[in-house]
Amino acid sequence: MIIYNITINISYEAEKDWLHYMKTIHIPEILLVNPVMDCRLLRLLTEIENEGATYTTQFTFRTMEDFLAYQTHHQDAFLERHHGLFNGQYVSFRTLLEEA
Repeated sequence: MIIYNITINISYEAEKDWLHYMKTIHIPEILLVNPVMDCRLLRLLTEIENEGATYTTQFTFRTMEDFLAYQTHHQDAFLERHHGLFNGQYVSFRTLLEEA
């Protein structure tokens, strides 16, 4: 199993709108895309002092090939819309994990 993990620090001012967008639009639309299997949205509880709240979104794929298909055919459109809505209000990084 492959987990595509996106960690984001969103400004406190944008946090409420971002959470609403993620829960009602972004994640539900991504879950409609084959081959995405599941998604978890988690809030970091051991927050360091910074200027926002930190969340991680974890999308699950059966295989690396499934993830690469998502990345090739769908990811850019989702990233562009997210960036257009929240540009300058977040920083993020991505990691790819494999279930041991």
